[in-house]
Amino acid sequence: MDTATKHLSVTPVEAGSIITPKGFCAAGIHTGVKRYRLDLGVIYCEVPASSAAVYTLNKVQAAPLKVTKESIAKEGKLQAIIVNSGNANACTGIKGIEDAYSMRSSTADVFKIPEHYVAVSSTGVIGEFLQIDKIINGIKKIKALTQVKFDSAERFNEAILTTDTINKRACFRTTIDGKTVTFGGAAKGSGMIDPNMATMLAYITTDANIEPDWLQVALSEVVDETFNRITVDGDTSTNDTVVTMASGLANNQSLTKDHPDWEHFVLGLKMTCEHLAKKIARDGEGATKLIEVQVSGAKNDEEAGKVAKAIVGSDLVKSAIYGTDANWGRIICAIGYSGADINPETIDISIGEIQTLQDSMPLPFSEEEATQYLTTENIVISVDLKVGEGFGKAWGCDLTYDYVRINAGYRT
Repeated sequence: MDTATKHLSVTPVEAGSIITPKGFCAAGIHTGVKRYRLDLGVIYCEVPASSAAVYTLNKVQAAPLKVTKESIAKEGKLQAIIVNSGNANACTGIKGIEDAYSMRSSTADVFKIPEHYVAVSSTGVIGEFLQIDKIINGIKKIKALTQVKFDSAERFNEAILTTDTINKRACFRTTIDGKTVTFGGAAKGSGMIDPNMATMLAYITTDANIEPDWLQVALSEVVDETFNRITVDGDTSTNDTVVTMASGLANNQSLTKDHPDWEHFVLGLKMTCEHLAKKIARDGEGATKLIEVQVSGAKNDEEAGKVAKAIVGSDLVKSAIYGTDANWGRIICAIGYSGADINPETIDISIGEIQTLQDSMPLPFSEEEATQYLTTENIVISVDLKVGEGFGKAWGCDLTYDYVRINAGYRT
């Protein structure tokens, strides 16, 4: 479902955040793991919240993922998520697992909740042990800060960042059973971005009433159309996680696919995730532009998404966008190797409002106008395959000299 088709049922909350839904608070603190910036964050819910998660498909998975999977599998409920940045706690063996469990048990102790009500996330450098003493000391101090509402969400957002240049937040509202239901979100991600998923952490809160199994159904569907449609550099990380918590405090009737407002809930969740996904794509390491690819006329939505992802993931397309070169040949090349079922003779391509290809034949266009359009910050590439009714989008960024500079010296 294209979000534009039902946008009126969900509205943005401009000043909203991860703590806007009923029942949630957050905090961020500096523990000394990073030299100056905040490096430990927590989200806390006043009640056990229905929870669901989606994880990286990388077969090398960091220790916190194992702990979080175990927590959610126990009961489908969470009350706290503890997140450290600066160190991924990945490829750290038995000690890494022990440290992740220590983060979980310390958080449970501080908030006086069962250990399996705590999820753990880490992000940063791979292959180095956590400075666990600093993190545990930070956990002991962080509870008091959750009671301070002023800028607490922003402090959480800052605490989870690595090479990101901006905080990434989202908030939307919809109506279910006549009750206002709110979604809040926070995310980090800038490099190693090619989800299924990426070096990307995302946390979604909502006050909707929904059981864990149905929340998982909704989250899995939404992630496939949002976070799994962004790419920066084609690398898939060891730590990627999306976690959703639903407090139920909106007091709507419990949501299932048979609920008349189910689509409103899924759309609210989707718009929150899409907003965060686009923020991640735009904040790609060294990026200067957000690229959105819209594909219509595919055999189905999945095929459309596959084509869109191939285009936005092409280093040649990304380089051309950076260089303000309207090289549509690179776009059709990506379409051809996408693996989708296409007709090579029926493809239309437009860059912004400038159509460059019709039925796979080049059209005359103003190179000067195209170059001018490509200097703008938000670039839209539209493709019509004309083989079906499928529609899909994907997001990415341009590939710049700064991407190489940042990653050439990541550890130094």
